[in-house]
Amino acid sequence: MSPPELKHIAVATDGSEQAGVAVDTAIDLTLRYQGQLTILAVAPIQPVYVAANEPFVASNVPVSDLPRYQKIVEEAVQRAEKAGLSAVTGICEDGVVADELLAFLEQHPTDLFVIGSRGLSMAKRILLGSVSTAIVTHAPCPVLVVRTPPTTRAP
Repeated sequence: MSPPELKHIAVATDGSEQAGVAVDTAIDLTLRYQGQLTILAVAPIQPVYVAANEPFVASNVPVSDLPRYQKIVEEAVQRAEKAGLSAVTGICEDGVVADELLAFLEQHPTDLFVIGSRGLSMAKRILLGSVSTAIVTHAPCPVLVVRTPPTTRAP
């Protein structure tokens, strides 16, 4: 059996150190397989909650982080192009991060999806949820979860 061809790779970024390692990994794999790369970012929506026992009062809509995430995508695309990729696309959306990433993967066939891992503790994963866990569980394609290399302590 021959190894799968990775002609279309997608990577998620949020500008964090872990996402940077994932982007670098995706760039390297795309260069090795001579494929095309899609760099995705999702600006998380800021929910507005009203307690059930309080009257609803119209409030200001929170300002979107979309411009900041668009800049993150632009910088990652430039990094990929500087590394030698010519077939690179950047996409930025806003919404629920895991849902938007899964929707992209459903609508755009991808050979490999690369995502970073923040390394949340079990308690934080339960309370906050883990985007990488949701992607691994529900993605229609293979997923590579990249972790930041451990730091070595000086003796």
